[in-house]
Amino acid sequence: MSDVFDGYERQYCELSANLAKKCSSASVLDGERKKQKISEIKAGLDDADSLIRKMDLEARGLQPNVKAVLLAKLREFKSDLNNLKTTVKRIESTNLNQAARDGLLEAGMADTLTASANQRERLLMSTERLNTSSNRIRESRKVMLETEELGVSLLQDLHQQRQSLQRANDTLYGVDDNISRSKKIMASIYKRMDRNKWIIGSLVTVLVIAIAVILYFKLFK
Repeated sequence: MSDVFDGYERQYCELSANLAKKCSSASVLDGERKKQKISEIKAGLDDADSLIRKMDLEARGLQPNVKAVLLAKLREFKSDLNNLKTTVKRIESTNLNQAARDGLLEAGMADTLTASANQRERLLMSTERLNTSSNRIRESRKVMLETEELGVSLLQDLHQQRQSLQRANDTLYGVDDNISRSKKIMASIYKRMDRNKWIIGSLVTVLVIAIAVILYFKLFK
């Protein structure tokens, strides 16, 4: 496989197990302790996202058969991470509702908790809007990270294409060199043929003269 990918995978598995434990402990906390624990979990989730992106980039640079196996494993990691994020949102939502009630109590507005159903519903709707806004901000950050990841992947593809073109160019230079050497060899062969033609012509001339001399002596002597 890949030693780099294996190293990232070990880090991710350790981090994921640690985050799951923190989520379990955060669900039974309240107040500032829960807020602090949620902040730690969110920081860990960002680290997990970073590890998944690193594993994805490493996997895309490997052989196709190896890459397919690693990308399938990454889909499982992403699904596990999404489940952790959903759990954190649920815990955070509960904490926000409790914080809103605590704030009302501290402000001397405890009677608001016993107000009409419409007022309680408005309070819950406001809290839900706050949760929705927070979720949108996190989704926007996720889209930004995915866009960055896509850009890196495109740069890698362009680099690979550039290397392929370079190899093709080197191959063409090699073909040109072979053609040049072939031309030189053919020119040398043509020169030898011309020289051989001259030698053969000279020999034929000498033979003709010799035959003529012999015939002359036989006929006229």
